[in-house]
Order: sequence, then C-alpha cells, then structure tokens
Amino acid sequence: MPADAQEKLNKLVQERKILHQEWQESENQKSGIFGNRTKKDMMTTNEWMGRIIHKDNQIMQELEMLKDIQTTTIGNEKEDYKFIAHKAEADIVKLKRALREKDADIQEEKEKMRTYEWTTLIFFLSSMVLGFMYYRKKQKAY
Repeated sequence: MPADAQEKLNKLVQERKILHQEWQESENQKSGIFGNRTKKDMMTTNEWMGRIIHKDNQIMQELEMLKDIQTTTIGNEKEDYKFIAHKAEADIVKLKRALREKDADIQEEKEKMRTYEWTTLIFFLSSMVLGFMYYRKKQKAY
C-alpha cells in the first residue's frame, strides 16, 4: 500500500511540475500593445496559479494520508511488540515458578536421601554392635 501511495505522490508532483511550467509560460505571455501584459494575461496567470495551489493541496492531502498510514503501522507494530514482550514476561514467570518447584523437589529428595543414609548408618552400626555383643556372649558361654 505505501508503494501505491508513493507512486500516486510522485504522479502528483510531476503534474505540479507541468502546471508550474505552464504558469511560467503564461507569465511570459504579453499580448498587449507594445509588449505589455493585459488583464487577460494576468487572469490566465492567476488561473494557472490556482491550479498549482489546488495541486499543492492534493499533494499535502496525500502526504497526510501517508503520514497517517505510517503512524498507524508504527502503532500496530508497537502493540505487537508490546504483546510479545508481555507474553515473554509471562513465560519467564512460568519458567521461574517451575524452576523453584524443581529446586524444592530436588531439596526434598536430598533430604530423603540424607534420611536414608542416616538410617542405613544407624542400622549398620547397630548390627555391628549387636553382632559384637552376640559374639562376646557366645565367647563367654564357651
């Protein structure tokens, strides 16, 4: 769409150049006595000037439209980026929460492992003590 608008703007500028050339020609026109300008020559020149002003207004309208299109496009892109940023922030929050949960699970498993290790150590030591006591008792019995 901006390419079409740019094309139309270029066309309007070319038309304005042509109108300006026509105005210059009418400005040089002198149909009066002794090479002077007549009222009709001046009116023709003013008509060309009116056409140029009208064309300038069309160009300004086209430029305003292009500016509005660009402003809208930039606004839409800004909203898109804002949406992407919010979505990324939400994903980061979810990932942080999942990481905290996994860290808590790991800590819990470490505590279970520590409990298992202590239980195993106590069982081993008690078995050794009971075994030693049994051995001593058997040796006293002989």
